[in-house]
Amino acid sequence: FNQNVTHNSSLYKKPFAESFEETPLLVAVLTYMGYGILTIFGYLRDFLRHWSIEKCHVAREKEEQKDFVPLYQDFENFYTRNLYMRIRDNWNRPICSVPGAKMDLVERVSHDYNWTFEHTGKVVKDVINMGSYNYLGFAENTGACADAAIEATEKYGVGVGSTRCEIGNLDIHEELEQLVARFLGVESSMAFGMGFATNSMNIPALTGKGCLILSDELNHASLVLGARLSGSTIRVFKHNNMQSLEKLLRDAIAHGQPRTHRPWKKILIVVEGIYSMEGSIVRLPEVVALKKRYKAYLYLDEAHSIGALGPNGRGVVDYFGLDPKDVDIMMGTFTKSFGAAGGYIGGKQELIDYLRRHSHSALYATSMSPPVAQQIITSMRIIMGEDGTTLGVDRIRQLSENTTYFRRELREMGFIIYGNDDSPVVPMMLYMPAKIGAFGREMLKRNIGTVVVGFPATPIIESRARFCISAAHTREMLDTVSHPVISPITVRNTK
Repeated sequence: FNQNVTHNSSLYKKPFAESFEETPLLVAVLTYMGYGILTIFGYLRDFLRHWSIEKCHVAREKEEQKDFVPLYQDFENFYTRNLYMRIRDNWNRPICSVPGAKMDLVERVSHDYNWTFEHTGKVVKDVINMGSYNYLGFAENTGACADAAIEATEKYGVGVGSTRCEIGNLDIHEELEQLVARFLGVESSMAFGMGFATNSMNIPALTGKGCLILSDELNHASLVLGARLSGSTIRVFKHNNMQSLEKLLRDAIAHGQPRTHRPWKKILIVVEGIYSMEGSIVRLPEVVALKKRYKAYLYLDEAHSIGALGPNGRGVVDYFGLDPKDVDIMMGTFTKSFGAAGGYIGGKQELIDYLRRHSHSALYATSMSPPVAQQIITSMRIIMGEDGTTLGVDRIRQLSENTTYFRRELREMGFIIYGNDDSPVVPMMLYMPAKIGAFGREMLKRNIGTVVVGFPATPIIESRARFCISAAHTREMLDTVSHPVISPITVRNTK
């Protein structure tokens, strides 16, 4: 059992512990055997497809291209053809309602083993939604947020039709940015229409050749893409491992750039607040201490933590009781806790002014849709208590209680779950490839919608189900989810 505890407890105001239980030996052996058998049958089916004994549904090279460099013969394509397609029915399910605590699904069937799907015309009603990032329950079509979004649509329309730097800068955008800056406790902020692009298009504006990016090994694809697009040198440290990060910082300062050994122009540490596949929380007090000691910059992605952590819902900085000024670039998205779309970057006034002039996402992307901006403004004011009610505080407290309860229930039942006890992202380990599809289908039979995850989103032997807890979930819903009978191979021997 791997229990990560605080290495420098003087930096923490409360206990900080995360659990990542090692894969039981028997389960690991059976998982490798399962993948081995699937791989053997996959090569057999590829042989049958090659000789046209079995129909091939996937893209492949034409006969006249056989001497070219192959485009479709890598392992991931093999995996897609022979493993993913067997369980493809667990993903991309069409939803025909608000993705709230419960949702409606369009029923579909496949007559060719998941290569294609047909809608039956029926709807699966009231499926408990354990997959959406609806942490504070603002994914609603009634209430204050929906009413305000309707009013904004009637006033501004849906689309803007221009970029911010041309004629797409609305008063509602500036109102949003002022509110976000006040919410975060920073000098200024900037909003973007897409969360993924907030990372991938702004990191290249902040760093470039001669700069060093130190990235956590489990950072999101948007952070990885942004780092690669920047042209900076990238070095990866072990997940949440401060010894690994400090060693890279020391080496960077001692040796400088490769070949020339000149000092790095900038050293940027890139981390996330909550890691969405592990359910872990960044060791922010230790990261901030290292950043100050070695004069580096810190880029914090709060996509999953903003709204979901901290007594005031202000993210991982609020959770640890730190000063927002200790984080140089505060990034987050509006797609999770606020029930909207887009992202933001907050920090010093000089930083935001620079990004307005140099960010590709600011200069070339269409402005955020007005009703989306209004959804964010209304939900954020509710969280801050500026609507004159305690609804925001109540939702933050309810999310915390639901998270603690659900994690405790699963652990007491003997399931192997990952992450921090305060994280609303709850990964439950499945391991075996056959269980990925079986778990998703069996849960749906019980009217429970879950996200099941496997390679390449996770290591090949660490397949899992990921539950996202919401303040909108009732105790009865959580009990329904946590008590279906599931195969004991994911369960520890607790006797």
